[in-house]
Amino acid sequence: MSDINKKAALEAVLFAMGESVDLKKLAETIEEEPKKTEELLDELMKEFESDDHGIELIRLEDSYQFVTKPDYFDTLVKIAKTPKRLNLSDSAIETLSIIAYKQPVTRLEIEAIRGVNCDHAINRLIEFDLVEEVGRKDAPGKPMLFGTTEQFLRSFGVKSLKDLPMLDSLKVEEFKHEAEEEVNTTLKI
Repeated sequence: MSDINKKAALEAVLFAMGESVDLKKLAETIEEEPKKTEELLDELMKEFESDDHGIELIRLEDSYQFVTKPDYFDTLVKIAKTPKRLNLSDSAIETLSIIAYKQPVTRLEIEAIRGVNCDHAINRLIEFDLVEEVGRKDAPGKPMLFGTTEQFLRSFGVKSLKDLPMLDSLKVEEFKHEAEEEVNTTLKI
């Protein structure tokens, strides 16, 4: 199969899947080395950058996916009527933030940071496919470890966890102080 045919095969697979596909799986599919497959995917990305395409090929960690270009969001809304939006509570957002920045992290570690039970928040995040079990901690009881998903990256518009905003140390100290005050106020009641 020629490089042109391999690119066409990659395009067909990614379009048909409708979700991200791992680079290694794509390489196996076209019977090519991952490095060469990555080069073909980079060429395909460049081809879809032009204004005469309504979709683009993006990379999410070591996976690739076709997505609609942001310029056409309004057009999609017209056809879909009401786009599906995440409706997360403050506690779910807090829990998601902890998981995103501390992953992999156990439920107990999340609860130690938040100071409250977070079963419902974690279950809700799993339901929205923003969080998943990523393993077990080598500790007594082998507690589950949680991490974010590719859906998290897509939902929050980041291509990699490295793209998450950094928290400056002053803000972190401010958050700690606010949390301590809140705990002390709660204990006095």
